[in-house]
This record gives sequence, C-alpha cells and structure tokens, in this order.
Amino acid sequence: MHQITRNFFRRNQREPIPISRMASTSSNVNSTDDTSALSIKPKNGLSRSTSLLNITESAAQILIQQNPVQGTDDHVEKFSEASTSLSLPEQHSNDKKIESLASQSADQFEQGSGNNGKLPDVVVKDNDTRKASFKLSWRVEGEQSEQHKHDIISLTWASHPMTVLIFTKLKSPPVDLVCEDMVRWLKDYKNLEIYVEPRVRKYLLEKSPYFEFVHTWRDGDDTEITLLHKEVDFVVTLGGDGTVLWAASKFKGPVPPVVPFSLGSLGFMTRFESERYKETLDSILKGPINITLRHRLLCRVIKYPAKSSDDETEDYTLVLNEVTIDRGESAYLTFLNCFCDGSFLTSVQGDGLILSTTSGSTAYSLAAGGSMVHPQVPGILFTPICPHSLSFRPLIMPEHVKIRVEVPRKSRSHAWASFDGKGRIELKLGDALEISMAPWPVPTACLENSTTDFFNSIHEGLHWNLRKAQNFDGPTDLN
Repeated sequence: MHQITRNFFRRNQREPIPISRMASTSSNVNSTDDTSALSIKPKNGLSRSTSLLNITESAAQILIQQNPVQGTDDHVEKFSEASTSLSLPEQHSNDKKIESLASQSADQFEQGSGNNGKLPDVVVKDNDTRKASFKLSWRVEGEQSEQHKHDIISLTWASHPMTVLIFTKLKSPPVDLVCEDMVRWLKDYKNLEIYVEPRVRKYLLEKSPYFEFVHTWRDGDDTEITLLHKEVDFVVTLGGDGTVLWAASKFKGPVPPVVPFSLGSLGFMTRFESERYKETLDSILKGPINITLRHRLLCRVIKYPAKSSDDETEDYTLVLNEVTIDRGESAYLTFLNCFCDGSFLTSVQGDGLILSTTSGSTAYSLAAGGSMVHPQVPGILFTPICPHSLSFRPLIMPEHVKIRVEVPRKSRSHAWASFDGKGRIELKLGDALEISMAPWPVPTACLENSTTDFFNSIHEGLHWNLRKAQNFDGPTDLN
C-alpha cells in the first residue's frame, strides 16, 4: 500500500461517536474485538458526513458506506485482516479522486430537492430516524492456517430495519403479483416503511387504494434517487440478475444490503426463492446474514482533446457486471489502444473489449472466453471480443490498477461503449474511457455463504462440467 494512501486515512481517523436512537427503536451494539470489523451508525436527521473505514496496516482501505451521523463529519472503525478483498486502488493518482468522490457523494445527498432537503412522498421528517445501523464481521471456517482461510462475511443488525426499497422486473405479471403480496405482508406484519419505483406504485394504486402508504419518488428525478440511500435500510429485488443490476445502478455511492429473489430466466446472484419470501425476510430482519460484497467498476468518458480525468467535476458511471467497448454498426475492426497505470498495455483489433468485475465473469465475459472468477476475488477482467489474433488471451488484472482504453486518432471508425448493457454512448476519434475499481461494493445476501452460492449457481445455471460418467467395468491398468 502506498504511504500516501495510509496517511490519508490516518489523518481522517477519529474515535467512533455513539449515536442515540429513538425510544421505540433502541440500538444495542455488541462490543466486538479487532476481528469483528465494522459498526455503521444510524442516521439522525439529514446532516452531512462522510464515513471512512480504517483497515488494519496489512489490509487495504475502502469506502463502503456513508451514513449521516449527527454531531460529526466522519467516524472510523477498524476492519479485520480479511477485508483485503475490498481494497481501493492503491496508486497515488487515485488517492485524490477517491477523497473527492466521497465528498461529492455527500454533497449530492445534502442538496435535496428544496424544502430543507426533503423528498416529497419519500423522505420523512428531519426529526425521524429511518436508517438502521448494522455491523459487518468476518469469521473463519474450515482449516484455519496462514495458507488456508475461509472468510465468511456476516451482517448483523444493531437496530431493527425500518425501511425497505423494492425493485421489480419490468412487464412481468407473476412478479407484480408477488410484489403486491409482499408489500401487504411487510406493512401488516412487519410495519416497515416501503418504497417502490413510480411505475410500481401506480400499479399498486390501480389494484387498491389500500396502497396509499407506499412511497416513491418523482419519475426521472435523479436528485431524489440519489437521496434514497439516506432512507433505505435494505433493498429487495424481484426478478433476475438484470433486476439486481438495475437496482445497483440507482446508487451512485454506497448501496444498502440487497436481498435478491429469483423471478427471472437466469440468475447467478438471485439465490432466494420467491415462494419462500416470508421465511427469507423473517430471517433477514432478524439477522445475522451472510453477504457477498460485489465489486463495481467506476467508469469515466474522456472526450478529446482532454488528456485525463483529473477534473473531479466529471460525471462517472458505476457498473456491477461489465463495460463493453465494441465497433457498433461499423464494418471495420475496432482499433483500441489500452494503457494500464499510464503504461501502454496493448492494442485491440477485433470486435471489441470487455472490462468486467468478478461478479460479471459469468456473463458477457464468459461468453467471450473469459474465466469464471469467484465474486469476492478482487480484480478486473480484461477480455477481448473476437480478436483478430491467435495469441490474444484474456487477462485478470489486480484491483488497484487504472485502465485507459482510447480510440486512436488514426482509427478507421468510431467505437461504442455500454455499461451493464445500457447507457450506450459513442466514442469518437481521440476519446477515451478510464476504468478503475469503485470504492462502493454491492452487499448481496447469501442463501448459505458466498462460496457455496457461487458453486451452486454455476452448477445450476451453466451445468458446469456436467457430463455422463464413464463406466467402471471396462479395461483398467490396475493389476
């Protein structure tokens, strides 16, 4: 870890400040030793803060959650050594950017939409507390040694969750029925505040005026969506992996824990059965729950003639699966120059290039010949699409690098970039795309644990290495 990165987190370090809860929802945070990692404090009001997590000396630093805390600008807690899988980019050039992004995210939360930063139909009164606190901890199972550790990440609620945000798959009557039933149950039996997308609230009100209690935001208002993180304790998705990607895209900073229910055609992240949602949500609300921290990529488009993305005011896009750069409708091969940490890496001539997270390794990257990688392995997959070369094999980069993909001025055509399959934009001659690991992973709930869920998903979803067994009554080389 570069010295400047450690110094940045050290000088921001403060002792955690205890936050009082409302009388009706008292907080009981169990004391933890230094192997029990993070304590996230609840929100009280709409004050600004940037929460920084300080990890032990041999581990990397991350910004995983930014919860407003009354009476302080930031609070710092220690992580266990197991959090090395969540490390931020280590290079010196990224330090300033990470600090700026954290500040920028907090500024966005503070802006609001007028009326003292409150959202109509979404944000509650300033004196109300809506954000539940939780802590993350690491435990070791299996053979415990320096060479072999099995780290499982658990989330424990320190105060009872009070709000849930539900995302649903588009144009699916079965999903709509499950959503309607789930909303009734969560309100009647769990007394939760419930938020849904505008189209879902409209559907529910068409079914019955009973659903007037459901909250939403103004359709197309990005400012209101940005503020959702301050109100939501956890997220439920009803659909497939695409619904999880859609939900994650709504959070341009920290993401609440996500509980994905399988109601789609194929799901590597959706391990929970919708038929058992009551049992599942009961377990989630009680805790503790095992989670997978899924890394995201932070992508910036650099328009020619700009040379770099040093301008911190530039917008960025976060992807959970992959960013794809291809030739679009052009009849010519894509010609791309690739740089890693400022050094020339290679040129791509072919249909394009995929830069993927390890969660996205079972998606487009896999179809293009990339390897399947466990989602908690930190790294960036570099996978060419139909390269015009016999020796162009896929790579897996370390998580701390910054990759720049540039369309050379001498290229015979433009290129096109898409982010998790949407937001397609044109890259003209001289334009570039910069990709690095984002400081805000997506915590998804596990059915069992991260490793078991991953193996089950590739067995069930891809029938990995499924073949007919060889007969054992034939010839043998044994005496």
